Amino acid sequence: MIYFDNSATTFVSDSVRAKLMELSEDPVSANPGALHKLGNKAIELYEGIRKETAELLGARPDEIFFTSCATESANTAIKGYMSRNKRAGNAVISTRTEHKATLECLEYLAKLGYEIRYVKVGIDGKPLLESLEEELNKGDVALACFTLVNNETGSVLPFESIAKTIRSISPSTVIYLDCVQALGKMPVNLTAMGADMCSFSGHKIHSVKGNGVLYVRKGVRIDPLILGGGQQDGMRSGTQSAVLAGAFLAALKEVSEGIDGARVKASEINSYLRRELSARGAKILSPEDALPYVLNVSFDGFESETMLHCLEIYDIYVSTVSACSAKQKKVSYVLLEMGVDRKTAANAVRLSFSRYNTMDEAEEFIRHVDEIYEQFLVK
Repeated sequence: MIYFDNSATTFVSDSVRAKLMELSEDPVSANPGALHKLGNKAIELYEGIRKETAELLGARPDEIFFTSCATESANTAIKGYMSRNKRAGNAVISTRTEHKATLECLEYLAKLGYEIRYVKVGIDGKPLLESLEEELNKGDVALACFTLVNNETGSVLPFESIAKTIRSISPSTVIYLDCVQALGKMPVNLTAMGADMCSFSGHKIHSVKGNGVLYVRKGVRIDPLILGGGQQDGMRSGTQSAVLAGAFLAALKEVSEGIDGARVKASEINSYLRRELSARGAKILSPEDALPYVLNVSFDGFESETMLHCLEIYDIYVSTVSACSAKQKKVSYVLLEMGVDRKTAANAVRLSFSRYNTMDEAEEFIRHVDEIYEQFLVK
């Protein structure tokens, strides 16, 4: 099997499996809210995991909150900030190339009467600074929402320039950043970065599904999305799970330790596939400076779903659009917003890699693409 769909989800690593078993043992799986000694041991373990996670992310422990997924983190950050800070402004700035977790939150806010202003993006998927300046200069901007690495193209947000522009024109505007596809693939130091709120997902870095992280910078106040017993400093009620938090930490440690070597390997695979696919007439849609873990490519003569199922015959797995939209069988809204024509976008598939992929897999992929062209492409 060749699995080139790691932006959708990754397989659970051996170290995460081992950590899950360790943290599921009876002595450490008591309720962290219990007053007896087992509860005290559980909360001590949980807070230790939180502290270590914060250290790896370059944050304070009281700025880190464990969630069920990045979608929950996004909902908490975006809805929670606007709910708590009604006097901060009535406008939110973003782009139309964001993940659905962000876009649907913005649609929700629009129905409540907030003004959503969308910044234009270029063919590389990056926000145009002149468009950002134009929207900021209209004033009344409470929140700006962007994605550090686009999940469909790998386009990397020029965050330093974006943040500088926002701070200079609208200093009070709070910045939310979707860091899901960046984690473990490029350095992330939250304090140094300067975003106010960030979301992360465990299952994108070889942890299990069902765990994520929300970062909220100290001093930024938001309303919680989930109410109940007031766990996690009142930010996210519900019994804390040291098992899931520990799984996230185990995966984070693993990707952090091997980040440089993994990127070199991904770059070699990406460059090889760009070269070989281009030579066969395919059109590369990811920008040249995209993160090497994602390669969006359009195969002339094959609609995206057709190519996906042709590759599946050979036990090769890719995706068409984001997994959150794939079942709707729509052309990628990200590519269309970038200015890619509809026919090219309709033929696009996403190849996405992890540290476990190899050059041998890339070479085998190309051999099977040749076979697919030979068998199915009408001459």
